[in-house]
Amino acid sequence: MPVWPLICWVMACAMFWSLNMTDSRLSINNLCVDYPESRVVNNVSFTLGNERLALVGESGSGKSMTARALMGLVRKPGVVTADTLNILGRDALTLNARGWQQLRGNDIAMVLQDPRYALNPVKTVKAQLEEALTLHQRLNRREKEEKINTAIQAVGLNTRVLQSYPRELSGGMGQRVMIAIALINDPRVLIADEPTSALDVRLRNQILELLVTQCEQRQMAMLLISHDLPLVAQFCHRVLVMYQGNKLDEMHAAALPTATHPYTRTLWTCRPNAQTYGQMLPTLDRTAMTPEKYHDDC
Repeated sequence: MPVWPLICWVMACAMFWSLNMTDSRLSINNLCVDYPESRVVNNVSFTLGNERLALVGESGSGKSMTARALMGLVRKPGVVTADTLNILGRDALTLNARGWQQLRGNDIAMVLQDPRYALNPVKTVKAQLEEALTLHQRLNRREKEEKINTAIQAVGLNTRVLQSYPRELSGGMGQRVMIAIALINDPRVLIADEPTSALDVRLRNQILELLVTQCEQRQMAMLLISHDLPLVAQFCHRVLVMYQGNKLDEMHAAALPTATHPYTRTLWTCRPNAQTYGQMLPTLDRTAMTPEKYHDDC
């Protein structure tokens, strides 16, 4: 078999990957979130191209607060500072309330963890999709109907769901509705904050597969916040590991099973499975866990 076609194919794939990764959607340098009593995010830096990046870590590590800072949703007395906070070419540090309203839900959108609390219980699915659409686009009634029907079908639901209230939906259906609301304005960046934590194992894979499909079809970047490392390894390109508000490690998602950083390695190996039945799971010496201690391993 000639080797040149294979070499050309590999080079083309590498070039495509490089172009996607350098298509910068987010550029964050030394992001901090401070409250009067403590700093909850400390000098976090990363970039996001046309890819799927995961933020992982234990509860309280600063993952969701980092996402809220990127959405302009940190409530007072919280204060967001950064050397650079660039979102799709805009300096987010200079945005006023109107600027955030134009950006949020339009160019950058967010899917929250639990539809029982994120969806409005007194509005139908259609009304909530229409509200998200009306905030950012001027369309006539027919165009709105077409856009809403397309959005709900894109997430695998029948248009009959549009007349339902959130209480009438299952957990998986509610999560799909939230994804439809987030995607109805065709954002370039999607932040998914623990989108599968409230679902059973079977539905988790379905929702992640749906998100990946939508990212690929729309050329959309995704920042996935999760504590489920096997899902992250399966569905994401890169992983950023956080601990006590700090970025502790960063790697390709496929390298998670062979992570060298002590904290990342413990996160991966402490999961119970059939092979570890009856055995002591690994534990972490937290007294030694500081970013400076393992700086050389990052």
